Amino acid sequence: MPLPILYSFRRCPYAMRARLGLLLGQCQVEVREITLKAKPAQMLAISPKGTVPVLQLPTGEVIAESLEIMHWALTKTDSPAARQLLGQTASAQSLIAELIVQNDVEFKPWLDKYKYADRYPEFTQADYFAKASTFLERLEAQLEQHPYLIGPALSLADFAIVPFIRQFTAVDTKRDLSVAFPCLMNWLTTLTSSEIFLQAMEKYVIWQADNPPVYLLGTSISK
Repeated sequence: MPLPILYSFRRCPYAMRARLGLLLGQCQVEVREITLKAKPAQMLAISPKGTVPVLQLPTGEVIAESLEIMHWALTKTDSPAARQLLGQTASAQSLIAELIVQNDVEFKPWLDKYKYADRYPEFTQADYFAKASTFLERLEAQLEQHPYLIGPALSLADFAIVPFIRQFTAVDTKRDLSVAFPCLMNWLTTLTSSEIFLQAMEKYVIWQADNPPVYLLGTSISK
């Protein structure tokens, strides 16, 4: 039976999020690494908006939102570990959703302006850093209470948010964030050095139609 096909771009935080979700859900998919300067016609035919990630299921269904891909992968597995990631109580599920929404709706726009401050001259890069730091402060407060964002165990929030915090810290590598956000920086190091994150960041050659298929192989969930 054919496998789902994932169109991905290694450095995109949304694509990272999708790859992490598929690995956590132990889903085997064919990976098609693209370049944003020459998006393949096959991807544009199923998702005209032209953004990654795009997951095409064998049924023909297309999932073109990173968080939806994560949920699809984890609910498809229906294992105890997957259910734990999704939140085992209503309050946990609510907090997971709240943190991810804040990341996507509030933090990401400030991150983009901080990263590309020269394109947004209305304020300085320092101003954009300060705006984005409001979310970092909330994450730091969460991590002062427990090792991960919602408690003592990993959740969907950790994996959905970490690609964006990684991107934020890479904007200015000379800026030492460990003073203001020691727990957050420790959390970031723990997640980005984990086996599953390293697997999600594996490099692939740019996909061409005549290439042999390459696969993202599901792995067990690390605690």
